[in-house]
Amino acid sequence: MTDSSDARGSLVVHSARIVDDARITEDGWVRIEDGVVTARGTGTEWAPADRVVDAMAVAGSGAVLTPGFIDIHGHGGAGAAFDDGAQAIRTAREMHRAHGTTRAVVSFVTASVDDLAEKVALVADMMQTDADILGSHLEGPFLDPGHHGAHEPTLLRHPDAAEVTRLLDAGRGTVRQITIAPELPGGLEAIRLTVAAGAAAAIGHTDADAAIAQAAFDAGATILTHAFNAMHPIHHRAPGPVLTAAADHRVILEGIADNVHLHPHVIKLLFDAAPGRVALVTDAMAAAGSADGKYDLGAVKVTVTDGIARADDTGSIAGSTLTQDVALRRAVDAGVDLPDVVTALTATPARAIGFAATLGSLQPGFVGDAVLLDAALVVREVWTGAAVTR
Repeated sequence: MTDSSDARGSLVVHSARIVDDARITEDGWVRIEDGVVTARGTGTEWAPADRVVDAMAVAGSGAVLTPGFIDIHGHGGAGAAFDDGAQAIRTAREMHRAHGTTRAVVSFVTASVDDLAEKVALVADMMQTDADILGSHLEGPFLDPGHHGAHEPTLLRHPDAAEVTRLLDAGRGTVRQITIAPELPGGLEAIRLTVAAGAAAAIGHTDADAAIAQAAFDAGATILTHAFNAMHPIHHRAPGPVLTAAADHRVILEGIADNVHLHPHVIKLLFDAAPGRVALVTDAMAAAGSADGKYDLGAVKVTVTDGIARADDTGSIAGSTLTQDVALRRAVDAGVDLPDVVTALTATPARAIGFAATLGSLQPGFVGDAVLLDAALVVREVWTGAAVTR
């Protein structure tokens, strides 16, 4: 696979099955100039460019061209954890970019409020130079201790308005989402504060029943963090947060399509229950793209065996070793139509964090992030376009 990150000049990719906007365009071409899509069509009526890529010559018959993938929930990769600073973030991002993830939100696990304030400030600084970073996601510390998963329970705390405001202010407008257990004291107010600041409020790692979940969505929460995981399951007399989110068209549901967090039948169920509102995320930790062994996920010690990460102290699943191209293939194998899976990797996550006008499509005017895959949906080349703003 090739990662072609230079957005300067002009590029035409032709003779591809373009998959975007929930449809397939056969024998399509796209023109990108200085990192922005400027034209598209079918057949051979494209003008010369600085670089012309015959998709079939590079990726074979049935070559697929999609927008760049967007991961709104991941913690690292290539042996590096996002919690460990700028170079670790860049190391992990380089690996994920080669697997099609052209843009990502940097997720941080539970830590002290002081530490998290420093981390989101660092991401705000990095966004001045690293165009592939879309902001930060605080997955904690405002989580339910009974559903802490791989978060250090001694660091969890109730949402406090002053602390939530401090974290949002530290990010200088770049905190994209905060995961909150809404049933905690101060939870609904924290959701309102988050939304008022221009970030998305997510509910997750929660003991919420359907009524509390609905109250959270009515308060402004618009994301369900890794649906089914670290929350009540579906029961025929107690639908819980998953079905409540699926029934609310304001809400986007994250899904981890690694066949570990979710069985393939459940992956298909998620798409069927919330069409157009699934965002496939990796929740990847440092071991993604790296070897089995011992790792840290924030304050939690993790062992990865056969590609499955589990916390040493509790045995809980501790993130994943997933990349988004693998999520693409797993979801297709689960029976989800290819255009719907691509939407869940592109347009839907862009919409979840406020980038729907610039990312997630190969229509003219959108940023020229693109992924070329072969017929087996293996990444063959990646292009990262211009810098992006909301």
